[in-house]
Order: sequence, then C-alpha cells, then structure tokens
Amino acid sequence: MDFHQLLIRRRSTRKFTEEPLSSDESRLILEAALLSPTSKNSHSWEFIAVENKTALEQLSVCKPHSAKMIAQASLAVVVLGNPLVSEAWVEDASIAAINMQLQAEDLGIGSCWVQVRGREFSETETAGEYINRLLDIPMPLETLCVVAFGRKLKLSSPHNPEDLLWNKVHIEKYSTT
Repeated sequence: MDFHQLLIRRRSTRKFTEEPLSSDESRLILEAALLSPTSKNSHSWEFIAVENKTALEQLSVCKPHSAKMIAQASLAVVVLGNPLVSEAWVEDASIAAINMQLQAEDLGIGSCWVQVRGREFSETETAGEYINRLLDIPMPLETLCVVAFGRKLKLSSPHNPEDLLWNKVHIEKYSTT
C-alpha cells in the first residue's frame, strides 16, 4: 500500500479482538518508534511496552472515561520524554507515537492514542503521575501518551479526501477568506 492510502485508511481503533499480536508485529511497531527523528538527534524519548493483561487493565484507568480501550489491547506503549535531554521532547515523542500508529496500520493492526500529558487521574494526581507510580518511571521522564494496539474488532470506513478541511490551509500568509 502506498503512503497516501495508509493515511486515508488509518483511523483510531477503540475496540479490539482478543487475538494477540505476534512478537514480530510488536517488534516492528517498536522499531518504528526507534526510527523516528528527534530534535538534534537527541533521542529524548523512551518507551515502555506493556502486554500483561493486569498491567493493561491498570493503565486503562489512567484517565476517567477515555482510556478504557487499553484494557482490551494486546499491546500498549507508554511514550515517555526527557525534558532535560531536549526542550523538544513533546515533539520528539509525538513523532514516535504516530510512527508506531502508521506502522501498525500498515500491518492491519488498530491503534488509539490516549493523551496523558496535561490530563487528570484524580483531583489530587495527574494521569502522568499515576502512570509514573504504576510503572516505576523515574524523574525526570514524563509520560506524553499511551498508544493502545490490537486487532481491529471491526473495520472503520477510511477518510474521504473530499471531506478534507482545505479551509485550514493558507497560502503565503494567513487569510480569513
């Protein structure tokens, strides 16, 4: 499949089958993260691959209401960044996360980005603090997101290029027309 078709086909998947990913599929997904570019070649990201069902269930409560699909995933990758290594850690980690999602789609595997940075677990603890405590993540590493991966329970319709928001593209300078 060509890259443009891959972009059209990729949709967030929130319902997964129970069929596990193969070790080769998991490795390719993680390789996609490690192949991603970073600011000044700093490699400010790190990743925690989680396949244990109990750990996936614990991760799935990192945010009320919007992380439940992690419990049904075959693999979740916690995407971390080190702000002491690069001030662009958020961008570096974001690129790695989408690279993993695109690799998964190319393999026919579904994925969903669960935003953690800036989100709350409870009134007294952020989602990132909860995950850091759960997975023994040391300072100064920060959790950007968790990406859930698994076999798609059902196929979503692809994006329709005719519905693209071309009004969000400005040529030469910003225009309101």
